Amino acid sequence: RFNWSELIPLRLWGRTLGLQTENSQFLLEGKPFRIFGGSMHYFRVPREYWEDRMLKMKACGLNTLTTYVPWNLHEEQRGKFDFSQNLDLEAFLSLAAKHGLWVILRPGPYICSEWDLGGLPSWLLRDPEMQLRTTYKGFTEAVDAYFDHLMPIVVPLQARGPIIAVQVENEYGSYAKDPRYMTYVKMALLNRGIVELLMTSDNKNGLSLGLVEGALATVNFQRMEPGLLKYLDTVQKDQPKMVMEYWTGWFDNWGGPHCVFDAEEMVNTVASILKLGASINLYMFHGGTNFGFMNGALQAEEYKSDVTSYDYDAVLTEAGDYTSKFFKLRQLFSTIIGQPLPLPPMIESKASYGAILLHQYISLWDILPSLLQPIKSELPINMENLHLNDSSGQSYGYVLYETVIFGGGHLHSMNHIRDRAQVFVNTMYVGELDYNTVELSLPEGQGFRQLRLLVENQGRVNYGLALNEQRKGLIGDIFLNKAPLRNFKIYSLEMKPGFMESLQHAAGWSAVPDYFVGPAFFRGRLWIEHQPQDTFLKLQGWEKGVVFVNGQNLGRYWKIGPQETLYLPAPWLWKGSNEIVIFEERTAGRIIQSVDIPYLGRTQYVD
Repeated sequence: RFNWSELIPLRLWGRTLGLQTENSQFLLEGKPFRIFGGSMHYFRVPREYWEDRMLKMKACGLNTLTTYVPWNLHEEQRGKFDFSQNLDLEAFLSLAAKHGLWVILRPGPYICSEWDLGGLPSWLLRDPEMQLRTTYKGFTEAVDAYFDHLMPIVVPLQARGPIIAVQVENEYGSYAKDPRYMTYVKMALLNRGIVELLMTSDNKNGLSLGLVEGALATVNFQRMEPGLLKYLDTVQKDQPKMVMEYWTGWFDNWGGPHCVFDAEEMVNTVASILKLGASINLYMFHGGTNFGFMNGALQAEEYKSDVTSYDYDAVLTEAGDYTSKFFKLRQLFSTIIGQPLPLPPMIESKASYGAILLHQYISLWDILPSLLQPIKSELPINMENLHLNDSSGQSYGYVLYETVIFGGGHLHSMNHIRDRAQVFVNTMYVGELDYNTVELSLPEGQGFRQLRLLVENQGRVNYGLALNEQRKGLIGDIFLNKAPLRNFKIYSLEMKPGFMESLQHAAGWSAVPDYFVGPAFFRGRLWIEHQPQDTFLKLQGWEKGVVFVNGQNLGRYWKIGPQETLYLPAPWLWKGSNEIVIFEERTAGRIIQSVDIPYLGRTQYVD
């Protein structure tokens, strides 16, 4: 049994040795130590709930918190850095220390994590020659500038804070395009003052290609194959065994099932890992939410975007509630840990605020001249290369491409649409183009008409070899009757807070008629009498779009599922009147429901 009551950050302030490896075990300040860790990402959890989730980690028996750092949120526009509010990394790490949790920091620059472009900022793709995750000069210069801002926050939180290890990049063995790259990242950390233990993390197949000298290799998996941990000995001798990502569940894609992983099987595997003397990090302990447009995507045989919820069937739910996994793990850890575990905090009750009427709407076509200024271009331009945001381009959301056509005929996308376009002639909807549908018939008509393509970036791929090909919008020519379309007006529809604010004051909002099709914005009010509580918004009768509450982008919904409710955290609600705005691409309902139970879709056990 282990008694770690003395080995907590506040007691070891100003430590000199830190976390070391010796004869196949970890030592922390010279004393035997094992990492019982859990992943939780500050950028996926409202700041007001960070502390609650950490207390639940402690109550489960964990001693270490693991987090990624998302470059694309901290430097959304090139050269403009944000470490405030929900991105206050220093506050998050200090809170972990206060609650007796050590930290393994995974600063990337690439983080995977089912997060848009694996956390890399989309403005990197403005360079047509860009080679992400290599020593290509355009990439390393950007990483250096970012690390120059990030590391001064992180470095003081080593000996005088909770950080005991730092991960070099992330699963590079599965990418492995440049043999010099991992050394570059390692030196970028060391040269800026990182002194704690370095680690790498890979699945079994990527292990040998993801190594870098001077860093402890760790492994990621869900099911324990015979000899899997022993396999670490083939790449490094006499080192402690660590599972950096033990996958407690799995993520979901739009159009698929809600993935679940059996709690009994999970806890039995954790027990066998611990029995072998290894350290472990539960990925995820608490998944949280891909708020806004930040979800990633997969590209195997076909492109599949990730849903808004990052519940992950983890140890805590998306809203931070306990699952059977929590209590089974707490029981397991309590048999190994020599001191009694703290009591689990009370769970917050959820509210069902009932039906909310969306009583007003304004069509996208009605706000074009007033709220959105077009960019004029002879050729189509992908969103990252639009001249916007101080030459950082557009990162997320939608782009509307408009051009004039004469007559109808055969429209062919040449597979240049990323990722999905609604096609209109004037304001009449004629169909959709995406990866599977690349051609449409346009109806004949008199005179000149406007052809409009409303293109959605559904999320950039975050894993695999296609990272350099993640430009969005129109990435090449679209043909009508075998002639490429020219002379576009391009409207950027990022739906940032400034735009949403001006939308509220726009002229042209009117009562919703009995039947209406989008694209349009709808608005209504939710009145709350008492202290707000967490709730979930159910969008039955709506087709596809985005929900904003008091200016906060909750994320996307889509009737193809599996996810049917969006998590709405209490800290984003106010006592009294709350403004709800929905951007609906196509078929709008009249009401949405606020319910007290999430519905993430029909479940399927992970194979």
